[in-house]
Amino acid sequence: MQIINPKTKMPLRQAGEQLIDDMGNAFPIERGVPRLTDPDNYTKNFGIQWNKFDITQLDKDDGDFQLSSTRLFSETKWNPTELDGKDVLEVGSGAGRFSKVLLKETNANLYSIDYSDAVAANFKNNGSIAPDRFRLFQASIYEMPFPDNSFDKVICLGVLQHTPNFEASIKSLIDKAKPNGEIVVDFYPIKGWWTKINAKYILRPITKRMGHDRLLSIIEANIDWLIKLEKALHTAKMGYLARFLPIVDIQRTLPKYLNKTEIREWAVLDTFDMFSPEFDNPQTIKAVAQMFEDSGASVTFAGFEYFGTTSAAVVRGIKKI
Repeated sequence: MQIINPKTKMPLRQAGEQLIDDMGNAFPIERGVPRLTDPDNYTKNFGIQWNKFDITQLDKDDGDFQLSSTRLFSETKWNPTELDGKDVLEVGSGAGRFSKVLLKETNANLYSIDYSDAVAANFKNNGSIAPDRFRLFQASIYEMPFPDNSFDKVICLGVLQHTPNFEASIKSLIDKAKPNGEIVVDFYPIKGWWTKINAKYILRPITKRMGHDRLLSIIEANIDWLIKLEKALHTAKMGYLARFLPIVDIQRTLPKYLNKTEIREWAVLDTFDMFSPEFDNPQTIKAVAQMFEDSGASVTFAGFEYFGTTSAAVVRGIKKI
């Protein structure tokens, strides 16, 4: 597939440690990854997050329960064999939890982007698995280095709520799919009026403006007593009050097979993920399905998919011809 300058649409070629087009516009290749965007952007927190917790969410090669694999195939309903030789676009890859699954469990050609420096963690984790089938870039969802109508499959998992314009993000994903290509997304759902009545949305106006290192230090200093209090509330059948604690909902979102040390690590990671992003825009499933239709894709599924002990709001669609 031809890689293009997302601004000029001109082909890019590699020249030493950079990609360059015929007009001389150049993009550096740093730590193995072409960087096609300003590194100082609204996703700085994710670069910090995924380079610190680079392997936390990756499936263990010797693990009995493969959460990332289970989630990916539960949400997409793909059979790994159907991806043989297909061009798959992954938008918002983070440290590469789903990149690893696609590279190890399928024979797809994977093109992956992230807007943050998390690409460094992804390349470290997955760059050597199948280098002939993996192309990784730091790029914006709104300015991807690929022509429109290029991909058989497009996924965007755990990302859309953190983009500044949810509907424009959906359109950008659908634009990159081939006619009859499939697009699968998940996102934070609005389940009712109570969705935003919890500690995350109450405190975010403050925490998202804090220095990321300071916020992470505060979370790490307080996570142990918060874990104990959250567990106590659930034990006392008062789990409904846990939504007012400044900690991820451990009981309903974290894998049950984690040991004590792993629970603490996941809790710090997911709590930082709650409070640090610049944007957090949950949506109703109905609204996202309508965005698909308005952007040129026929919806094939819109609802909740269940995996492990949790669930995700998912919309799947096929790009119209």
